[in-house]
Amino acid sequence: MKRRMRSDRGQVAIEYIGFVPILLFVALCGIQLGWVAYVHEQADTAARTAARVEAQHPGRGEAAGRAAIREGLDADVSVPPGGDAVTATVTIKINAIVPGLRLDAAVAIAVMPNDDPKVTGP
Repeated sequence: MKRRMRSDRGQVAIEYIGFVPILLFVALCGIQLGWVAYVHEQADTAARTAARVEAQHPGRGEAAGRAAIREGLDADVSVPPGGDAVTATVTIKINAIVPGLRLDAAVAIAVMPNDDPKVTGP
C-alpha cells in the first residue's frame, strides 16, 4: 500500500498574501508619521518667518508666513498688530493617509521682539 505524500506547495504564498495587509498598514503608518512631522515643521518655519518679518516690516508678516509654506498646504497665518512683541500663529490642516485616522491641525506660535521704532511700549 502506497501512501500519498501531502504537498505543502503554495503554503508560503498563502501565508505571504495574508501578511501583505499588515505590511501595507505599517508602511502607511510610517509615511503618515513622516507627513505629520513635515507639516509641523512647515508650521513652525512659517510662524517664525511671519513673526520675524512683521517685527522688522509691519504689515508684511502674514504674506511672508504664507510664502514660507509649501504650496498645496491648507494654512491659516495670523499676525495681530501691536505691542513690544510680535506673535504669529500658523495653523495647517494635516491630511490623513491612513484610512479612518483623524488628526488635529498643526499649530505653531512664534514670538519675536518688535523692532519697529515707531511702536512704543506702555
